[in-house]
Amino acid sequence: MKVCLVGSSGGHLTHLYLLKKFWINEDRFWVTFDKKDVNSLLKGEKKYNCYYPTNRNIKNLVKNTFLAFKVLKKEKPDLIISSGAAVAVPFFYVGKLFGAKTVYIEVFDRMDKPTLTGKLVYPITDLFVVQWEEMKKVYPKAINLGGIF
Repeated sequence: MKVCLVGSSGGHLTHLYLLKKFWINEDRFWVTFDKKDVNSLLKGEKKYNCYYPTNRNIKNLVKNTFLAFKVLKKEKPDLIISSGAAVAVPFFYVGKLFGAKTVYIEVFDRMDKPTLTGKLVYPITDLFVVQWEEMKKVYPKAINLGGIF
């Protein structure tokens, strides 16, 4: 299985990295920011740099949509996993066009309100994961796996 892990730097990337037991033996690549902390954490990993800032930035949304077409056409992942933020949106929608399955993990610090990214990808996500039972009121089709920390 080929896995695409897509997310912003900081906590979003940490969420994905904590899933290491899952992705460590898979053919994988990352889509994230070109920042020192990212490059240090993902040293030796296959990585594509996306455009940032992403939150509420239409210009970079368009650029990341074109990047998603280019990267996903080349890599052909079976699965795309993200915990946000906005860079997940174009990769999930374009990924669905290419037949990829998607898993979205709503961030740990949201206990009763959705993130903008969560709201945007929820309708098309194959598996939507929350980390608090209260979030199932916000996302009824979600599954609660508890905290991944």
